[in-house]
Amino acid sequence: MSSHIKNFINVTRLNKPVGFLLLFWPCAWGLSLAYYFKKDLSNFVYYLFLFFCGSILMRSAGCIVNDIVDEKIDKKVYRTKTRPIASGDLNKSLGLIYVLILCFFAFIVLIQFNLLTIYLGMFSMIFAFTYPFMKRFTYWPQLFLGFTFNWGIIMAWTSVENNISYLPIVLYVGAIFWTLGYDTIYGTQDASDDEIIGVKSTAIRFKKNLHIFVSSCYIVSSVLILFVVMKLEVSYFLILLLIFMSSLFYQIKIFDPKKPSACLRAFKLNNISGLILFLTIFLITAKNQWN
Repeated sequence: MSSHIKNFINVTRLNKPVGFLLLFWPCAWGLSLAYYFKKDLSNFVYYLFLFFCGSILMRSAGCIVNDIVDEKIDKKVYRTKTRPIASGDLNKSLGLIYVLILCFFAFIVLIQFNLLTIYLGMFSMIFAFTYPFMKRFTYWPQLFLGFTFNWGIIMAWTSVENNISYLPIVLYVGAIFWTLGYDTIYGTQDASDDEIIGVKSTAIRFKKNLHIFVSSCYIVSSVLILFVVMKLEVSYFLILLLIFMSSLFYQIKIFDPKKPSACLRAFKLNNISGLILFLTIFLITAKNQWN
């Protein structure tokens, strides 16, 4: 493998798919919710594929922007000092070229949707490209990540319904608390280095009560998501929602702020959690159509 390909894969984190999947699952939730009310699954797979491609492209571009902005910080953090830009293996100018190419292809994906969804997609750029700066100004960068990573719920809904309704907004807020919880767990890995550098995060802000804070986030998330699902035709698929909730609280049990490996393990479980919730809403939607 050439050094250029290796650096591209590393800087975009394509070798760590949990990142773009955590961006994709909320899109899949919103899409499944919208198709429940449409009662017609035609184009579902096509739209799901478009959002999957968009998630990979935008997450990849976001990672590069994040590494360019955080070059000096990454050099001081043990976990990130070997990243291509921080280590000097990848020139920042080339990194910016990669960003432009990725955003171009993401725009090609975006214009496959209706005008409202295109506008919402363009608006999301504000979140995507300001998020890397938030850790310098606030202890709540994880909250801004929640705004960013779950915007696909709203876009997926509008791509089908071409309007905004309260249910996808409730789901969006629930997903924000989900992200606030799992990214706090993720940020715990770097909390000691971040404190020395002066970088802020919820992992630092709530370091004395991490389990309570993450539990609170997951409780709020679970209640809001339960509210959304209960508005649908409840069936035996509700057992999947209970499994989703259980997976969140299992993370709280296994993550240990003193063990970065345990934090990473708990964080990665959210990929399974996202999949389970997607299956919950999609299967309810499919059953509703078959009826």
